[in-house]
Amino acid sequence: MKAMILKEFRELRRDRRTVAMLVVMPLLLLVIFGYAANFYVSSVKAAVVGPQAAQLAEQLPPYFDVTEVAPGSDEAGAEQLLQDNQVDVAFVTGTDPVLALVDGSNLFAAQSIVASLNKLGDQVSVQILYNPELTTSWVMVPAIIGLILTFIGTIITSIGLVREREAGTLEQLAVMPIRPSAVILGKITPYFILASIDMVIITVLGMLLFDVPFNGSPWVFALGAAIFLFVVLGLGVFISTVSQTTGQAIQLAFLMLLPQILLSGMIFPLDAMAAGVRWIGYLLPLTYFTMISQGVMLRGASFESLALPFAVLSVMAVVVFLGATLRFRRDLAPGRRAARRRAPAGTEA
Repeated sequence: MKAMILKEFRELRRDRRTVAMLVVMPLLLLVIFGYAANFYVSSVKAAVVGPQAAQLAEQLPPYFDVTEVAPGSDEAGAEQLLQDNQVDVAFVTGTDPVLALVDGSNLFAAQSIVASLNKLGDQVSVQILYNPELTTSWVMVPAIIGLILTFIGTIITSIGLVREREAGTLEQLAVMPIRPSAVILGKITPYFILASIDMVIITVLGMLLFDVPFNGSPWVFALGAAIFLFVVLGLGVFISTVSQTTGQAIQLAFLMLLPQILLSGMIFPLDAMAAGVRWIGYLLPLTYFTMISQGVMLRGASFESLALPFAVLSVMAVVVFLGATLRFRRDLAPGRRAARRRAPAGTEA
């Protein structure tokens, strides 16, 4: 038995990825649940419009971070600020009582805002937009669509490509006169199509089963999903290039998937996280697709108002795809050199 125990310790010492899982995963869970697991939003962005905007802005408690004061605007302008996700709540003065418009698509902030405004009694009339009943499923379904795309892009794609290496067919790709980028596109296209079909099914089922609305443009939603898919599929390819076995690919994919579930704002609100952990969330692609999916489906947001998440996802797609291509080219290089050495004189592999 002693010999078996020593043998297992030696194998663990050589398997650095498993050791990383044993050490990094507990630390990651500790940090996430210690700093990110918080549903209380301590501050919300607010706008005040109407003739008494300046006076009301000075009277609001510090909980409301007033970022917009527009005496010349009205209720329609306040709704536009909410639709563009510039603020979480907009106060409309000139009415008795003051009208408070709350963005219900930001569920946790909306719940906190409503609780705070209820303490003011009859001084404020509250109207919740985009999710009037503050239904959890309305907010979760758009995020779950992104989670499913992430699962397919990282885990399924990485496993499929690692199997090529395990089966020895990667060497066959090495001797073919095909550019690495073309090989990658050829490999990820089936997963892209399957993920797109899954996206349509989940979106339709979410609308039918949970009455989730779809208030925006399907084309804006589809464009955001396509860019996001390129990002997660590129991550899947990158994982496959640094993994030698299916088990290693699953471990790395899981390490990438877990932070996206917990730190993208899907479960815990980003505004309630500690600053250091929140910035990790801003580096994750699921964070930006959730902004797009919730914005389009619930608020009917336009492409212009979602320009930031679209731009970030586009940059991520270019960087990840370029990195995966360079890494994949490095994997193909030894096979191509070996094929040239084996090729008869006067021929090219």
